[in-house]
Amino acid sequence: MPKETMTPRERWLATLTRKKPDRVPMDFWATSEATKKLMKYLLCNNKREMLEKLHVDFVVEVKPLYLGPHIPKNHDKFQCKYKKVQYGEGVYEECVFHPLAEFTSVEEIERNYTWPNPDWLDYSNIKDQLKGYEMYPIVGGYYEPFLIYKRLRGEEQAYMDMAKNPEIVHYCLDKLFHLGYEDIRRILENIPGKVMLSYVAEDMGAQNDLLYSPAHIQEFLIPRMKQIIELVHQAGVFVFHHNDGSIRRILPDLISAGIDILNPIQWRCKGMDRKELKKKFGDKVIFHGGMDNQETLPFGTVKEVKKEVLDNLRILGEGGGYILAPCHNIQAVSPPENIVAVYETCYRNAWT
Repeated sequence: MPKETMTPRERWLATLTRKKPDRVPMDFWATSEATKKLMKYLLCNNKREMLEKLHVDFVVEVKPLYLGPHIPKNHDKFQCKYKKVQYGEGVYEECVFHPLAEFTSVEEIERNYTWPNPDWLDYSNIKDQLKGYEMYPIVGGYYEPFLIYKRLRGEEQAYMDMAKNPEIVHYCLDKLFHLGYEDIRRILENIPGKVMLSYVAEDMGAQNDLLYSPAHIQEFLIPRMKQIIELVHQAGVFVFHHNDGSIRRILPDLISAGIDILNPIQWRCKGMDRKELKKKFGDKVIFHGGMDNQETLPFGTVKEVKKEVLDNLRILGEGGGYILAPCHNIQAVSPPENIVAVYETCYRNAWT
């Protein structure tokens, strides 16, 4: 086995800048239940020990400390309420109260709702969060406004608003833009030169096509996204863009907006063929993901998992520009031996 000559941070940076890393970087996304099962399987005492054992080039997220008004139990700072829902082997939190659902105008919202304030967050502790993780890539800042909008209005109403209440959508997205912009700006200012990635996301795709029309994406989402991307790029930071599902139709617009990394490459979705994506966009964006957790990881054999790793290295990794990771959070139903097979196979075959 060749000897590693780069730290995880150096390996990510080489990949992002189109230089040659010692090997293809690997990342890890999983639910807490899946992580605990894997830790037990590998006889590890904590998550970091597990990731280092698998040679994962994991990303470390820094966050400000919340110091704002008291938040009631099971709520968030937007006044959305959540309920824990059992799905068999784990738990998800689902939003069950949407604080803006009943309002019919911008004026009603202004009269009856208090938006969070950026000053509710304390950024002075962020530098301390880096201690012990200097050799790993750092992600700071999170922007996914329509996800929050759906929680504020309710998912069905949020989609209807794009056609019936565009003024409410624009008003709320402007508020969420301000919060996201300030959050990223303050993180980058507090630890200059330390952040490698900022998370700029929006789920636009379903299994077979987009969730919204390209026209609505262009009207409501991309213009604000561009301003966030410009802020991130001005600090010399890369934009990590998460976008589930079948997004092929809007991908050229996202690349034009300035995204640097595309996650999660759900290649089983319509239009997301890996070879076509690599041929068309491989010189324009870094691919992150590619390990299918709809079928292969939960239900495939170890042999099938290994084959998919090799396929991803061959297709998405050709000529560089690829970070191997699951297509989304690995679920608890995925056998630990399948997960181990991902990282062991990649580690054996990813040397450049």
